[in-house]
Amino acid sequence: MKKLVVLTGAGISAESGLKTFRDADGLWEGHNVMEVATPEGFHGNPELVLEFYNQRRKQLLEVLPNKAHFNLAKLETSFDVKIITQNVDDLHERAGSNNIIHLHGELLKARSTVDKSIILDWKKDLILGDLCKKNSQLRPHIVWFGEAVPMLDKAIEITKKADILVIIGTSMQVYPAASLINYIKPNTPIYFIDPKPAVSKSSFNNLTIIKDVASFGTDKLIKLLKVSKQVYP
Repeated sequence: MKKLVVLTGAGISAESGLKTFRDADGLWEGHNVMEVATPEGFHGNPELVLEFYNQRRKQLLEVLPNKAHFNLAKLETSFDVKIITQNVDDLHERAGSNNIIHLHGELLKARSTVDKSIILDWKKDLILGDLCKKNSQLRPHIVWFGEAVPMLDKAIEITKKADILVIIGTSMQVYPAASLINYIKPNTPIYFIDPKPAVSKSSFNNLTIIKDVASFGTDKLIKLLKVSKQVYP
């Protein structure tokens, strides 16, 4: 099977009702991102940060995967699909995709503040006093600004082996995720799906731009990839 690597951003989850990472004014749900998405913010006001993610977690549990998520899951019948997502939601998993790398962490997990290897599934509110087995406060399992991206090396290795690269719902402005496109083999076909694509046809060799939202864009992608109609009747 050909190796199909998919890089997804906030745009794919927006159709499920999840807001994009931050608004044009730099605020995220009315908060300055430096207050709720940095180690310094957590150190200065942990209650605010924990409650912020509690609200994001509740919102996530109220929404469902959309057609784009399901389309990508079904592609596994025809390709060796690996998804590299900048999103912290679990909508790819719920749609049935099996190989997912979360570059920026996962909202439905918590981790120790003293041992990064201690990671717990977490769907309820996370509050001060919730401790890991080493008696240290738990924090959201989110990669905040200023922190290393632990899954980046693995994502790079996967991207290097891609036979096809698909980019969905991302501005390609957030680094280091945006740098992944530079690791593909020469002449690898690239499909860019976004209603307002931030790239032009001349940006990369072998680039196909699908100017549409993720759900309809993945429908078009399936046709371009000539996937069997038995998979997508």
